[in-house]
Amino acid sequence: MLLNSASPAFPQGLANGSGMVGKHLMFNYTAVARGLFEHELNEYKSVQVSRILHDFYDSDPKRGFYGGGGLDARIGPQPTIWAQRNASEGPGWGAALKERLREFPRSMQVACHGTSLPLESNNVTLDPELKDAWGIPAIRTTYRDHPDDLATARFLQDRGAEILDSAGALRVTKAPVTESTFAVHLLGTCRMGDDPATSVVDRHHRSHDIPNLFICDGSSLVTSGRGQPTMTIQALAFRAGEHIAAFARKNRI
Repeated sequence: MLLNSASPAFPQGLANGSGMVGKHLMFNYTAVARGLFEHELNEYKSVQVSRILHDFYDSDPKRGFYGGGGLDARIGPQPTIWAQRNASEGPGWGAALKERLREFPRSMQVACHGTSLPLESNNVTLDPELKDAWGIPAIRTTYRDHPDDLATARFLQDRGAEILDSAGALRVTKAPVTESTFAVHLLGTCRMGDDPATSVVDRHHRSHDIPNLFICDGSSLVTSGRGQPTMTIQALAFRAGEHIAAFARKNRI
């Protein structure tokens, strides 16, 4: 929306005087280890609860790469997603598929949330050719994981597999760690900072260029946080709301 809102007053798009809008995109890489157990775990029942291990959160130079993260052993995929994923990984019909679906209640997964380094080359831009039905340029995403991000993902995944094995899993599998082609958590692209030349919003989430424009989502994050970003985003949004109210009371918006 910001990039597509260019005008004579804002030739690079709204809030983009720094040219930083859309840059430093982060996907918050997640690797997965899965375990099959003898007895039913019924991970899909009741409310979702996080059980997170932060033993490997900090970076350690001895590993040979930068990064760390958390192991999140909360509830895994729901039955429909499990069926779709297993069908894509093996037989999509017949007795073999039914047998794999019967494993669902006895299975759990460890989601390994790692580092995604903020690279300027990872970005969102306007496509020079593709347009939507209204003639508005479509977004174009350019992304390649830093090698350290992938190394971190493999390291954390191995730790997750070790935990499942130690817990008595009959079978432990690891989903392939490959370069990202999609993401659920989108971070960066409107980074926060004190310097208007190198950031989009200030510490209050107020645009440097437009005083009454506040951007309150994951785009302001300058690092991926090595884990689920939702609560951080919520906390920052509440904080921004308090500042907006305070600015409004002082007629500064």
